[in-house]
Amino acid sequence: ICWRLAALIAEAGKDVDIPIKRGGSYLCIEGPQFSTFAESNVYRSWGMDLIGMTNLQEAKLAREAEICYSTIALVTDYDCWHPQHDAVTVSDVLDNLKKNTDNAQKLIRAAVKRLPIERTCKCEQALKHAIMTDLKTVPEATRQKLELLLRKYLQPRKGDEPQKAQ
Repeated sequence: ICWRLAALIAEAGKDVDIPIKRGGSYLCIEGPQFSTFAESNVYRSWGMDLIGMTNLQEAKLAREAEICYSTIALVTDYDCWHPQHDAVTVSDVLDNLKKNTDNAQKLIRAAVKRLPIERTCKCEQALKHAIMTDLKTVPEATRQKLELLLRKYLQPRKGDEPQKAQ
């Protein structure tokens, strides 16, 4: 998570009167599915604040691409643990999702206006000390596949000619 982007989004929420709760623990589960009562209580006992099905993959991919990333979690239901709410239904989730879509669009529009020209975070260097493989040993076919993401870390091999523009 890019904490600077998260702060920017929280400030953008104030601009458009959308309440933002910062922080918390997110549990990513396989889905789509609704948790059972027992599962829901286990997750709560672990201290989880949100349960979702996509955030883990998105965060990992953003890190690997050295892209700033922050979650905007749009809550659709309380899960089955909450005694003052009915059991979760697909209809309820879809209704809440439709309502959340308008808020998400307003929030993103406001956040984009606040984006700085220059990044001041370290997200663009996320892989600098995370690649364990000696890149000199990576086969050429693999180097070509990874070039988009690892361009600045892939040193030309001895004898490689720099590519000339045609």
